[in-house]
Amino acid sequence: MFELTFEGEVARLRLARPESRNAIPLAGWQDLARRVAEAGEGGARLLLISGDEKAFSAGADITEFPALPDDPAARTAFRRAMRAGIEAVAEAPMPTAALIEGPCYGAAVALVMACDLRVAGPRAAFAITPAKFGISYPQEDVHRLVAFVGQGQAARLLLTARTIDAAEAARIGLVDILAEDVAAEAEAVAEAIVAGSATSQAALRRAIRLAAAGVRSDAEQDRRFEALFGSEELAARLPRR
Repeated sequence: MFELTFEGEVARLRLARPESRNAIPLAGWQDLARRVAEAGEGGARLLLISGDEKAFSAGADITEFPALPDDPAARTAFRRAMRAGIEAVAEAPMPTAALIEGPCYGAAVALVMACDLRVAGPRAAFAITPAKFGISYPQEDVHRLVAFVGQGQAARLLLTARTIDAAEAARIGLVDILAEDVAAEAEAVAEAIVAGSATSQAALRRAIRLAAAGVRSDAEQDRRFEALFGSEELAARLPRR
């Protein structure tokens, strides 16, 4: 389901199920969590997650849904597997970026929202579709959606299930970077991140997550801020006098 490769300090995680428009089955969510862990163990400084031009992902694999109405345990297993995969991305030890060149629907939107950055090409499209099927969306993912686009736009996406294009997604805050050439933009992002300080980026990612959660001040962030001024890395990176 997910293919993990390394290019130097950059890990690439590709959804590789084109016959199903990269729909993610229960086993795929479990695979996602394992692959993110492997990327960290491999020393990646950046994790790029992509599909293909035909589809980033259709979301959760709805061919598995008919088994759920009569099996409460299976519903719980599905929810937990999806949560574990998405939160593995959100809590990855390295920065993460989603590269979206085609349609991104349903649970796949939750997956890209768990990344630090979202880069979309001109053929990207987004829809959050549980209302079409008579189901809901996990609260953790609704929380992220409201943080990104606000209550009104979240209601628009969730209640109408309508598809929006990349430009509209960028306008409302669901996408961070629009790029005619997603691969070239990914290379530029990767080069900039790998050139930076991993220690600094870890502190900054934590600060961003706290801010998104409404935390204005944090003693641990204060400690990190001060500690990094005493680091050997700062001394090595400062211009020589």
